[in-house]
Amino acid sequence: MNCLHVFDMDGTLLIGSACLEISRAVGAHEQNVAIQDAWTSGELSDSGYWENCLPLWDGLSEQQIDKAFADTQWLDGIESVFRNIEARDEHSIVISQSPQFFVERLKAWGLGSAFGAKVTPGNATGAEHMISSEDKLKITRRRLLELNLNENNCVAYGDSNSDLALFENLQHTVAVNAEDRIRKLAAATYQGDDLWAAYTTGRKLLDAQDQ
Repeated sequence: MNCLHVFDMDGTLLIGSACLEISRAVGAHEQNVAIQDAWTSGELSDSGYWENCLPLWDGLSEQQIDKAFADTQWLDGIESVFRNIEARDEHSIVISQSPQFFVERLKAWGLGSAFGAKVTPGNATGAEHMISSEDKLKITRRRLLELNLNENNCVAYGDSNSDLALFENLQHTVAVNAEDRIRKLAAATYQGDDLWAAYTTGRKLLDAQDQ
């Protein structure tokens, strides 16, 4: 079966957020926590988040990004999942609201395609490059079209409102350590620290439709 597997990153593949880890690497963790709290409470818009966050990363080096990536608390089994998808000649994609320069590092673990916010450290502009919930659905549908697949050949994994459009429109969805709203929309749920188990749950959804 030729399939597309769509993953969120923050909260789905990792505990916490990439932006917090990047900020920790540059010594600005507490400042970023305050920014995230204001964003979560609605005091800051999405664009306001980046306007406050990106200046903290002015001068961010590749070495610091590598350190943030290495120090991140990833779920177990991520590389095994990506390699398994690759070995089956299927397709994996991560779509995240976190920076592209962080998300694309997952390709070293076998990820097929990476989409993140195309923001620049130190530059408070560029909010137009953010990825919304609706953008995630558009990117997924565009990738399905490129692969000549339909939505029945797709399974999405996510945890929060950034995945809402995917979970409202796709049949095969797995809520991974998810918020209640996403859990209620999901075809299946997984709670734990092993992505392979969540992936197995997603494969069962695909297999069930062929029986």
